[in-house]
Amino acid sequence: MSVSCGVECVVILGCMRWAWKRCTYVGSDDSATWPNATPDEFEPVPRICRLILAVYETDLRNPQFLPNSESSGYRLNPDWLIKRVTYEQTQGSSPPYIIYVDHDHREIVLAIRGLNLVKESDYKLLLDNRIGMQMFDGGYVHHGLLKSAVWLLNQESETLKSLWLENGSDYRMVFAGHSLGSGVAALLTVIVVNHRDRLGGIPRSKIQCYAIAPARCMSLNLAVKYADVVVSIVLQDDFLPRTATPLEDIFKSIFCLPCLLFLVCLRDTFIPEGRKLRDPRRLYAPGRMYHIVERKFCRCGRSPPEVRTAIPVDGRFEHIVLSCNATSDHGIIWIEREAQKALERMKASCSDTVTTAPKVQKLERLQSFEKEHKDALERAVSLNVPHAMTADEEPYDDQNIEASHSQNEDTPVTASKSSQGRTNWDEVIEKLYRKKLSGNVQQTSNTNYPNQ
Repeated sequence: MSVSCGVECVVILGCMRWAWKRCTYVGSDDSATWPNATPDEFEPVPRICRLILAVYETDLRNPQFLPNSESSGYRLNPDWLIKRVTYEQTQGSSPPYIIYVDHDHREIVLAIRGLNLVKESDYKLLLDNRIGMQMFDGGYVHHGLLKSAVWLLNQESETLKSLWLENGSDYRMVFAGHSLGSGVAALLTVIVVNHRDRLGGIPRSKIQCYAIAPARCMSLNLAVKYADVVVSIVLQDDFLPRTATPLEDIFKSIFCLPCLLFLVCLRDTFIPEGRKLRDPRRLYAPGRMYHIVERKFCRCGRSPPEVRTAIPVDGRFEHIVLSCNATSDHGIIWIEREAQKALERMKASCSDTVTTAPKVQKLERLQSFEKEHKDALERAVSLNVPHAMTADEEPYDDQNIEASHSQNEDTPVTASKSSQGRTNWDEVIEKLYRKKLSGNVQQTSNTNYPNQ
């Protein structure tokens, strides 16, 4: 009898300890050790958020969703809007998007909206996936989001290429998306980075992706590998970047999301960190992370927002936060507002404390980015992340990639061109579908794996 009572006490104490740790865990804990971002690197984020919000508008001259009284409107020039594509035009193959040329900041932006809860086509896009269904570029990605990215490139690559060439081959090419659109934008960026010659030979340094409230769309080795061109922005307790539950399961349970998040939190408690890292099919939020923190433990209300940044490998937003703000922090409007506040606060702080040239120059910051990326790649290798490679093993420099393209062009070029002379991206990316560690390409059909 005493033994059974002792076992019960141990179980009760264990459950109480787990409940205490989970209930006291706050979103700011995920980035507690990260350094603060600088105003220069974070400056594009609020502007990119407004561009994504502009996808929801039918007329930028008469906005409905972001009145001029808030955040001074969209701050966009309607005359620079090149193209707007609606659900009727995408026919369910992609979320709506816009193409905008920002001459002030010398950027060509493709912005993709997030999930529409009343559109069946968005759910079909999410449901087109199973764990381990799609191997791509030596890792795993979300199958439906990859198909959407390829479709979008087939539609708009020629437009993007002509815009880049018309503007002197000097503008940055920016891909951005929120929620569902963030996954499409991130995978689209991965494809473009590997086939830059198809967009006029744009250098890797001029390609950038902003994944706002990112969906988990690629395996850890790919998330770290492309951290130099893809950045993810997370507001405080946002649930989507934190749960490895497949997107299709999340949105099938959207109306009972708190219950689902609690069950996922309970399940993940009993999965060791090493097992998570060794699973090559586990998907993660892509690239470098920017975490906007505005609430802290045992503090009422919102604090002045601060932004922390890193390229995390282990502990990469793996813990569900049991918070009443877990869903509201996913909203693009809230992210834009808090990002703008954080940017203004960073600029004010710099102007108050710095009267001479800043100590961290842009060149030094660029060098620190490169070092952080290299360290993250080495960390992934040291943790035995499947298919992870160091910077020396990855063909990052433009010369190596262009040389590989020239070799590919020696073989039948017509295979990647349609009868109208347009690039057929379905055929171009076949070599990325399944890649061995040796770097050789093995074209095979998609492999189905059992669910975890």
